[in-house]
Amino acid sequence: MIRVFRQGCGLLYYGQNYLIYPSAFPPGSRTEVPVPTDFGLEYQDLPLVTEDGFTLRCYLLMQRTEISNSHAARVDYADQQTHEEVRHTPDTLHSFIHFFYLFVQCKFASTRPTVLMFHGNGGNHGHRIPLAKVFYVKMRCNVLMLSYRGCAFCIRIDAQTALDYLASHPYLKNTPVILYGQSIGGAVAIDLASRNSSKIAALILENTFTNLPRLVPKALPLLGPLSFLCHQKWDSASKIPLIPRSMPILMLSGVRDEVVPREHMQELWQIASRRQGTKSSGTGNKSDISEVGNGKSRFLEFEGGHHNDTCVQQGYWTAVADFMTSLSRH
Repeated sequence: MIRVFRQGCGLLYYGQNYLIYPSAFPPGSRTEVPVPTDFGLEYQDLPLVTEDGFTLRCYLLMQRTEISNSHAARVDYADQQTHEEVRHTPDTLHSFIHFFYLFVQCKFASTRPTVLMFHGNGGNHGHRIPLAKVFYVKMRCNVLMLSYRGCAFCIRIDAQTALDYLASHPYLKNTPVILYGQSIGGAVAIDLASRNSSKIAALILENTFTNLPRLVPKALPLLGPLSFLCHQKWDSASKIPLIPRSMPILMLSGVRDEVVPREHMQELWQIASRRQGTKSSGTGNKSDISEVGNGKSRFLEFEGGHHNDTCVQQGYWTAVADFMTSLSRH
């Protein structure tokens, strides 16, 4: 019995990075990485080098004035008439047309919001391209996707590297940046926002937790008694109060989440509500939308949502789109 206890202690303490960040799950995740063109999206394959010399593989989807998708939302832009005139002028030099076209595309991208995506612990960033496509096509956002490393210290560096890239980008640096985090990606988003509030416009959080040690008994029941050995804290409950009251937060929770109990999201909402200086009933659902702070923050529960399918529940993307629209209103 003592031997089993020791093995359990060793497994949780020394092997928790492999348990928490299973880079090889599902099978093939380390070698088979989908790309946006598999889903009909043009993109830039963007390598970002972190401060400790690691190269992150990222996808950057910058907005374009025209998207070859019948479901793409139409957005008018300032140089639209001039763009049409130049494009249809047969005697215009090709080089000038190309230069002007690129300029118009970049200028248009600079007028659209930018979503920085942080995915859950399983799979890779390529598996989340269908979600990025909704932001890109339906909401006409720029999107930056990254695949980060498997430990809290490194992930913080990786997330900061991505945000710093956006902050220095010639066309994206002045766009509102919205962090979208699922599961542990939500904890990454909260941590990043707590340290960079002036660079971030809003947060969208799905099925994330208050802190990892508290989650161990549910996610890994056999190791529950040893949760005190979990050094990967991701203590979102203590980080949310560091985020300014003015930052809108959308929280999306699956009631049937079998990994992160719904109580975690409810507690985070309560903490966010106190941060906003407003009382909240904590009973957020699709028919009872609570408001806090500036009226843009929301907490929604989806009755049929499990940990990995909340994003396909009816009303999910409508809520996200409404939230994104509200950010442009003052």
